[in-house]
Amino acid sequence: MLKKIRIGKGVKIIAAAVVLLSVISFAERKQGAEVCKDIVVKLDNQYDNFFIDENDIIALMTDDGDDIIIGKDFEEINLKTIEERVRTQKFLQKAEIYKDLKGNILVNAKLRRPFARIVEPSVPRGYISTDGVVLPPSSKYTSRTIILSGSFMKELVKSDLTATEEGQKIYELLKFIDGDKFWKAQIAQIDIDKKMNVLIYPQVTKQIVEFGQPDDLEAKFKKLKVFYKQILPQKGWNTYERVNLKYKDQIIAE
Repeated sequence: MLKKIRIGKGVKIIAAAVVLLSVISFAERKQGAEVCKDIVVKLDNQYDNFFIDENDIIALMTDDGDDIIIGKDFEEINLKTIEERVRTQKFLQKAEIYKDLKGNILVNAKLRRPFARIVEPSVPRGYISTDGVVLPPSSKYTSRTIILSGSFMKELVKSDLTATEEGQKIYELLKFIDGDKFWKAQIAQIDIDKKMNVLIYPQVTKQIVEFGQPDDLEAKFKKLKVFYKQILPQKGWNTYERVNLKYKDQIIAE
């Protein structure tokens, strides 16, 4: 009589593990032999922000066409090196590059958004991004933002704003304005001298605002809003040429 041979539970588990490892090994060999089919770029924060586009990203990835990626074997593609090359673009806040299961290279990138533009004859033009980074000018696009000018720009462009105490104060001023719909619409230009005294030029009315040092932001803008909401409607929009906010609990209009 034939005896039934019972396969133990442990043997079954080992056999299943061997099969699984074989499948994974086969998949890895197959994946390693794949070539890049396409480059798919996804840009975040692109709304009304056109300093760089998909073609610029691909140009960075391919070193301006010298490094052909599409059609190349993935074993010959160093994604880390390509990612580091793309991250040198200052208009990008972040960039992640990886391969998907379909044989494509995926690029997830987030653009920096400028919220101030440096316009001063003595320094190179550029932008300040919402994370305080000093950005170069662009030949492709000009963003409509608050203009920064004045003799302090020579110091401002030496490093990102968050790197110095003075730059941090100006950065907080720009963030305050950008975060308030009224002030964002009202303020056209900010001039900062060597001693960091701030002059504000409004969009509509002609009054120059002597803001003083970029501190006590909430208190000073609260006084300025009183001037715009209560004083100007009664006295006339063009009655005053200057308004001074330097002194505590005072609004001095000339």
